[in-house]
Amino acid sequence: MRQGSLSDHFLGAGVKILRGTEVNPAVSHGHELQGISDFRAFLGSPEGKVRLPVSYVWLSDDEPPQGVDLTGTWYDSRRQQSHREPEYRLYYPAAAEEIVHRAKAGDVLFLCQPTEGPLLALMCSRDSSILHQLLWLFDLKLPDSGYEISQNDLREKRGRSLDLTARYILELIGLEVLPPDEEEWLGRLLKKFGNTFPATREFSAFARNAASDVDAREDPDQALVEWMDLEERLFMTLERHIVGDRLEQGFVKDGQADVDAFVSFSLSVQNRRKSRAGWALGNHTEAILELHGLGYKREATTEKRNGPDFLFPGEEAYHDPDWPENRLTMLGAKTTCKDRWRQVLAEADRISHKHLLTLEPGISLTQTDEMQKSGLQLVLPRPIHETYQPVQLAQLIDMASFLDLVRSRQ
Repeated sequence: MRQGSLSDHFLGAGVKILRGTEVNPAVSHGHELQGISDFRAFLGSPEGKVRLPVSYVWLSDDEPPQGVDLTGTWYDSRRQQSHREPEYRLYYPAAAEEIVHRAKAGDVLFLCQPTEGPLLALMCSRDSSILHQLLWLFDLKLPDSGYEISQNDLREKRGRSLDLTARYILELIGLEVLPPDEEEWLGRLLKKFGNTFPATREFSAFARNAASDVDAREDPDQALVEWMDLEERLFMTLERHIVGDRLEQGFVKDGQADVDAFVSFSLSVQNRRKSRAGWALGNHTEAILELHGLGYKREATTEKRNGPDFLFPGEEAYHDPDWPENRLTMLGAKTTCKDRWRQVLAEADRISHKHLLTLEPGISLTQTDEMQKSGLQLVLPRPIHETYQPVQLAQLIDMASFLDLVRSRQ
């Protein structure tokens, strides 16, 4: 299944540090994003003022994107000073203040020019995970000051492949990327499952069989990423077909719009997406454990009802008081951590040093430090390690290393 690339969706992107004169009304009422003159490579160098569509978005790690679709005015602030180099700025309207004023001096602005649609002005906190995720996605480096912009011209290169990690980050900023060859796969999916969603285990097995060139014994890290990547894209393909059919039927009852039915259906779509991603990670992790011949118990019961996703070597050993605690291992499995990683700390009291498998890229240093201090070891597939800062790499282990650890204790 083809992945596509970032250049299919963006012409380029840039990043800069915000200054108080741009976002703090106590410092300035100028309503201008400055230090972005080099972005005229994408917006042009007009002689006069040009109004263009702009989406102003505030991104955080704890809530969905908050944004408004408005306009901005792109102009040369030195147009009357012919003896000086041009300095282009983006004037934002008062209606954008509810978003822009969430940022403070030292926070970060990403300007992203899509192949279609409005300019994206994405703002986020300096210590957020989304900052590092976007830097990785667009292959950017944060400049030293707020007087310059670092940018990447995607018209000259393909950019990153839109794999599982890249698509996850794009979804964080509200962009859903469709598989480029979904029609090719839709026929196979409908032939196998019909116009219904199959059980999660069955769908995961189908994805693994479709990715037959992956050897999970030799490279469990790559296998896990490719299995999850393919299953997600296959699910999106089937979901678009099934949900599209339902939307075409409409939501009408007794000749009137059935709002309750529509809301209920919409919620079911969102909940299915979330639950299936979690089940898929568990299913593929279990397949790897089976291939490596390790003893484990999935959805184990320990002292509390909220037991770990995987317990090694199993429940019997865990509940045996004579079994050494240093030979027990637990693994939580969460596609993303957010604040939910703390849930793992309350599972399996006999195991003080806990492990959490996740696919979340570029978690902030602040949060990984907190995890480490809490006795939590992050397990990430090796291909996702590159989204983390060099100083964090010593805090991470990959799937192969985790399997070796479990094997040494059995």
